[in-house]
Amino acid sequence: MVGKKLVQTSSNRELLLWLLRWRQRFCVTGVSMFPLLKPGEEILVDTRAYHHRLPQIGDLVVAKHPDRQDLKLVKRVAFVNENGDCFLVGENRAESSDSRSFGFVSSQQIVGRVTSKFPESS
Repeated sequence: MVGKKLVQTSSNRELLLWLLRWRQRFCVTGVSMFPLLKPGEEILVDTRAYHHRLPQIGDLVVAKHPDRQDLKLVKRVAFVNENGDCFLVGENRAESSDSRSFGFVSSQQIVGRVTSKFPESS
């Protein structure tokens, strides 16, 4: 896998894109991406990122769970096969439900690419 990418705090540009509805805001609920993302942190997601290209190895993505369409997952892309299906893994492998248990996720189930962490309120 490519070196792990960090998630930066949202820039003014990212916040503007969120206000313009070009980014979607999600809240992290589990520990599968710890220590990179902690429960309660919010992230911004580019839902248009993969309209014209496939996810890349190392990308952080939000995807629909293959067996529970109401559940969204935040995972890292570990592999993309020739059909564009993605093998997704959590950072905290011991606490992650990911492609090791449910297999590849189709590119149609990828909601978007994580672009940044939403700034914490003080």
